[in-house]
Amino acid sequence: MTALLRTVLAALTAALVTVVAPTSSPAAAAAACSTDLATPKRQLRAMWISSVANIDWPSRTGLSVSAQQSEFRAWLDLAVRNRMNAVMVQVRPTADAFWPSPYEPWSQWLTGTQGRNPGYDPLAFMVSEAHARNLELHAWFNPYRIANHDDPSRLVSTHPARQHPDWRFAYGGKLYYNPGIPEVRDFIEDAIMDAVSRYDVDGVHLDDYFYPYPVSGQSIPDADTYDRYGGSFGNVGDWRRDNVNLLVRELDQRIHATKPHVAFGISPFGIWRNAATDPLGSRTSGLQSYDAIYADSRQWVKQGWVDYLAPQIYWHIGFSTAAYEVLTAWWSDVVRGTGVQLVVGQAAYRAGASGQDAAWQDPAELSDHLTDNRSHPEVAGDVFFSAKDVRADRIGAITRLVNTHYTRPALLPARGSSAAPSAPAITSAVPGSNGVQLAWTGSGTSYAVYRVDGTPSTADPCFFADAANLVTTTRQKSFTDTGAPSGASTYYVTALSRTHQESAPSAGRAVGTPGGGGFSVVIDNTDSGFTASTNWGTSSYSGQRYGADYRFADPVSASDPAWYRAAIPSAGSYRVEVWYPANAGYNSAAPYIVATSAGNQTVSVDQRTGGGQWRVLGTYQLAAGTYNVVGVSRWTSTTGYVIADAVRITRI
Repeated sequence: MTALLRTVLAALTAALVTVVAPTSSPAAAAAACSTDLATPKRQLRAMWISSVANIDWPSRTGLSVSAQQSEFRAWLDLAVRNRMNAVMVQVRPTADAFWPSPYEPWSQWLTGTQGRNPGYDPLAFMVSEAHARNLELHAWFNPYRIANHDDPSRLVSTHPARQHPDWRFAYGGKLYYNPGIPEVRDFIEDAIMDAVSRYDVDGVHLDDYFYPYPVSGQSIPDADTYDRYGGSFGNVGDWRRDNVNLLVRELDQRIHATKPHVAFGISPFGIWRNAATDPLGSRTSGLQSYDAIYADSRQWVKQGWVDYLAPQIYWHIGFSTAAYEVLTAWWSDVVRGTGVQLVVGQAAYRAGASGQDAAWQDPAELSDHLTDNRSHPEVAGDVFFSAKDVRADRIGAITRLVNTHYTRPALLPARGSSAAPSAPAITSAVPGSNGVQLAWTGSGTSYAVYRVDGTPSTADPCFFADAANLVTTTRQKSFTDTGAPSGASTYYVTALSRTHQESAPSAGRAVGTPGGGGFSVVIDNTDSGFTASTNWGTSSYSGQRYGADYRFADPVSASDPAWYRAAIPSAGSYRVEVWYPANAGYNSAAPYIVATSAGNQTVSVDQRTGGGQWRVLGTYQLAAGTYNVVGVSRWTSTTGYVIADAVRITRI
């Protein structure tokens, strides 16, 4: 089925859905809605930013603080332009630190000299800048690698690997911490937890380097360690796997005991085991991470020791040794029903690069990977290696992928089962020369802004079923929609928790388009355009209210109206509607005043009935300008509270 056909079918199906006011979160209410796979509502979209060997950032050692920071901001801005919502940033590449760690030295990849203070706190800076753009920052740690050389004397003198020479071994020209030593495992966990406890990171991320990848003709020099600690295991392979499993399990426990909202994820090698070796394995014939680097990634999922797994499926569709489509199907089956999220590690570095297979010279290859993902609902997103290859966009592969799959923003997949925040309330929606300026109140960590064409009387849950109407996400409580279309639109805002549970939507706010032919504005009693004396009380008692609350007052034989001020763009004919909660004890003849161009006109409304919806007062000729357009008067001889809630004014 083509994307166009899916879109048409989605529109036709949505048109048949009964329009009702949502009473629960968008996720629950939209379950019966038709959605477009091309505009998923939730999807992790990330790229790895590598610091080891200055692959991505900093671009070289010894840059000034301002130059380093400018480069990092540019990486985040690249992620935002490509409608990504997370970055995985390498902060412990070689048993060192991108923060002032009490356990390990400053990273050489910052200044060129291991242990030298870069003059600022990079991790604090990175978290702040990412969150300012509403990007999650997952701190990426390499657990065992000490150095990309095997000379301990080249390490700074205070390095723990020099102070504890028994903790390390050399293999394949590199230095590693010995995973079989319990003190080493405790030390690595402590170093990682220092960053978790002190910084507002969103995730802890490990890459695929556990025991070293095999080097022909060499054996890992851990026989003495096995003799000391491996007595209960039948072979060295099972012992090594258990050492890695202990690190994974204990990190999972410690991270969530310290900060339950922090995600724990690992990006393992793409093949666990081949089916020829193990019937539980995949239909592949490549290196087996279970046997080669002692990473039992399947068990991590089945035991629930990770929140997400991002296997590096770095092969093209149809590759005989390890086909992309074979592995996405296999990993989807592994995570199904476990609660562990599956995201796919994508080889952006191969697209259009010289020396790669012919498949990688096709601009559509990466995009086709994400199309394949659509057939597996377990796939929750993608991570691209690495940032410099995303930026390079060789043969236009990234542009094609973004234009096909990332046309709309996306919320991050929800983690856990914590409660969603309360619905926010839009406090203003003001058309201006640069767009519609929105503001709201709420208790979320972040917010999602939706825009629907026209002025529907109620919010259809299907408005929020996918990202077709999603305009942006932000950690601010204001936003200017510079892309508002011609004609009237209605805005809704939802609140998201730290783990991305979504609230019910706010009440809608209808506005016209700046400079366009349509005009519609809602003024709520909480907006700056509303004024009332202290005689008017405030209540949130009725569930029929518009927004967070409404105003009430006793009737009197005196003039004390509550006024709604609006900026009327031009003289003409306007429909005036009012919203109020109804109650049998409210006023049966509440006087509404409309300041028409021919003078004030008064309309009495029975507020005992018909509440919780827009009620038309009538159509009136209004003058241009900013003034008190509609009022609710207390001057009536009937009994019961007079209610002032919201007013909508629409050019017709």
